[in-house]
Amino acid sequence: MVKQVSVFLENAPGTLSSMARLLADAEINMHVLAVADTSEFGVARIICDNPVQAQSVLLDEGFSVAMTPVCGVELSDTPGSLADFLEFVSSHGVDISYTYCFIEPNSGKAVNIFRLNDPSFEKTILEAGYKIVSDEDLLTSTNEN
Repeated sequence: MVKQVSVFLENAPGTLSSMARLLADAEINMHVLAVADTSEFGVARIICDNPVQAQSVLLDEGFSVAMTPVCGVELSDTPGSLADFLEFVSSHGVDISYTYCFIEPNSGKAVNIFRLNDPSFEKTILEAGYKIVSDEDLLTSTNEN
């Protein structure tokens, strides 16, 4: 399980940079930043080295922040690996609310972040032989660079 920090941002010039500056000044390293927007607001989804501190820093400055547990799954960075995994999830009738991915620098593997409608499905993912990534895995990876 990975802790994701979700920040609700007004869609206005400088809002995203203000959020990034606050995290930088607190020496929080973002591993992943994914932003989805509508015409007036956006949601920044952040995987970072210290999600608890990130949430605290942003709340202290008036940002609307939520901490969400998400499922990080390590997949090979090859054509078809994501399609195979998505078919596996679909075959069990589990919905994915959203997903995004990044390459883990030390292993060269893709880490896919999923918001699943059934968090207990992680046990089935493990039993199928997939590796689930934790916050500790990501922190160790960052410290090795």
